[in-house]
Formats: sequence, C-alpha cells, structure tokens
Amino acid sequence: MTSPDRPARANDRRKMKSAARLHAVQALFQMEHSAQTSNAVIQEFLDHRFGAAYEGMGEMIDGDMKLFRRIIEDAVNYQARIDQMTDRALVAKWPIARIDPTLRALFRAAGAELVHSDTPPRVVITEYVDIARAFFPEGREPKFVNAVLDHMAREARPEAF
Repeated sequence: MTSPDRPARANDRRKMKSAARLHAVQALFQMEHSAQTSNAVIQEFLDHRFGAAYEGMGEMIDGDMKLFRRIIEDAVNYQARIDQMTDRALVAKWPIARIDPTLRALFRAAGAELVHSDTPPRVVITEYVDIARAFFPEGREPKFVNAVLDHMAREARPEAF
C-alpha cells in the first residue's frame, strides 16, 4: 500500500542527502584551512550548522547526519587514494594541490562516495556538479567538476559504465 505523501518523503530524503553533501564539502574545506580534526569538525557541524542549508526562498533543509559523517570519515580514510584518482583526472601541470581549495574539498567528498558507497556514480556526479554550481554560479567550474568526476567514477567503478 502506498501513501499519498510517499513521493514527498522521498523528495525530502533526497534534499537531506544533498544538504549533507554540501555540508561535507564545507567541512572538508574547513578542516584543510583550520587544521581541525575530522571529529571536531563533524561535532561542530552537527551542533551548530546542520539545518542552516537553505533551498529556494528560505526553506531550511536538515541534512542527513549519517551520510555527512560517512562522507567526512571516508574522505579522511581514503584521502590518498582519492587524491591520486583526482590527480590522474587532472592535467599533469595542475595536480590537486594546485586547484581551488573549494574544488579540492568537493573532489574529496565526491571521491569518498565513489570509492566507498553504493550510491550510483551518476547520482554522485550530478549531486556534486550541483554543489559546484552553488559555489561557482558564473564560472566554468561545474563543467570542470563534471569532467573530473566522470573520470574518477570510471576509474573507481568501471562496472557502472
């Protein structure tokens, strides 16, 4: 038996996952620039920042805390592998260390999902391209993110393509 509000609940879950991904990029950026541990940043976000993601005209979106925590922990645990995958997707003269720190955080969050989750790669790519659009609404970065993540996804999960 299906409920009439089932599509609304599914849409709410999708929004919560999207908000968790956005928060994860912000947290990874903060970790890099403040030298805070992953546990400290996770706790700060859970205590003070969750629920601060807005959609449209001010509707507050709570994030999926479990997904947020998993992305941060996996990004830290698999950072060497993720950074190597990112480097292979980038031009030789522009390794991950030379790219914009926001993009670096984004690639690490997306990479965490690509190497250690069951989320379909195309969903991961779409979600993080949308985040790139939020951070860089006027730039070429979303197309760049799409290309790099496509390369990373094909390396991490070739069976999905």
